[in-house]
Amino acid sequence: MRKAVVFGTALAVALAGCAGVAVAQNAGGEAAPAAAGPAGPPPGMPQPITMAQRPGVIGGEALYVEYCIACHGPNGMGTGLLQRAGRPEPLLEARGGLPAQFIITAARNGIGNMPAIPRGEVSDEQLQAIADYLAAGPHAVAGGA
Repeated sequence: MRKAVVFGTALAVALAGCAGVAVAQNAGGEAAPAAAGPAGPPPGMPQPITMAQRPGVIGGEALYVEYCIACHGPNGMGTGLLQRAGRPEPLLEARGGLPAQFIITAARNGIGNMPAIPRGEVSDEQLQAIADYLAAGPHAVAGGA
């Protein structure tokens, strides 16, 4: 019984000490406000950019949206990696001065964390159209940026 009383007293002193610290940390010296309830669910992921957000695109732009924008759009891993690598403009569409041959070589061989894109996934003609589209940039980034 004596142990229970000692333990209860020690617990009460410890809790009182914690309350005193909370009051001291409050800038106004008032009792710390009660903890607010959950603020709600975290914000959802941005919606992916698809052809639905870019109706009427054709040629290299349409192929870029179909094959590349998942990684190289505003929500993509490739964009984040390029940004961390210090690229001044990580969105490929918004960049100028990208030579078409560089794009083709990077896509076919892979570069950094980007895997090589095989011909069975994107044909040479499709890749050339994508490269020509990006090389003609910078483009206004629409449909999600």
